[in-house]
Amino acid sequence: MNRSRTGLQLRRLGIAAVGALVAVGVAAGPAAAHAGVTASDPRALAENVTLSFTSEAESDTAGISELRVVLPKGIAPDALTLKDAPKEWKLTATADGYTIGGPALATGTDAEYSVTVRQLPDEDSLAFKTLETYGDGKISRWIEVPTDGEKVDNPAPVLKLKAAAPGAKVIAPSPSPTPSSAAPSTQPSAQPSAQPSAPVASASARATSEEDAGGGTAAVVGVIAAVLLLAAAGTVWWVRRNRGQA
Repeated sequence: MNRSRTGLQLRRLGIAAVGALVAVGVAAGPAAAHAGVTASDPRALAENVTLSFTSEAESDTAGISELRVVLPKGIAPDALTLKDAPKEWKLTATADGYTIGGPALATGTDAEYSVTVRQLPDEDSLAFKTLETYGDGKISRWIEVPTDGEKVDNPAPVLKLKAAAPGAKVIAPSPSPTPSSAAPSTQPSAQPSAQPSAPVASASARATSEEDAGGGTAAVVGVIAAVLLLAAAGTVWWVRRNRGQA
């Protein structure tokens, strides 16, 4: 009797344990896949910090092919460089962050990469909203930022920062790229050479027309003079002829 009771209790405990495991598994299922970030020096105003990102694969049919990241306030797209990434993946800056991607990874393979940031901003935490694109076109959005400790379904990767080191200061932004600084030097030289061409041409045209007009006037004056000379000669001849007859 005691043995049967003990066996029954053990069976009940076993069923309860299995049920608890199943419940835990179901509860953990949706949150199993996520995107995360860590830092080599998680302090405000830290310089040349390596940020390592992991986007866990959650598709059973396709691999991750691209990640779109929106940078938090205080980190400009040109303030970071790619350090490590899957083979043939490239990083491209955007207006508010960057994209990184290439050939789709094998199905079930997490996307892991790292970038180097010139300096972290003076903040308590940094959120890196991320969109994961799979080879089949599916998109997972890890863009929600929890507040006041609340839980969200699709949390963005968040990096908690410690206080800045004593004496740490904001470094000056990087200088503008050479092409943009060189551009103004080429434009002024091109504009002056192009603008005077019209006045020069018009002046030449005016000079030519004036010369033509002058030449025409001289010809007319010559014709009139010749006519007057002929008329005068005719008059003299007529007068002499009449005197001779008289």
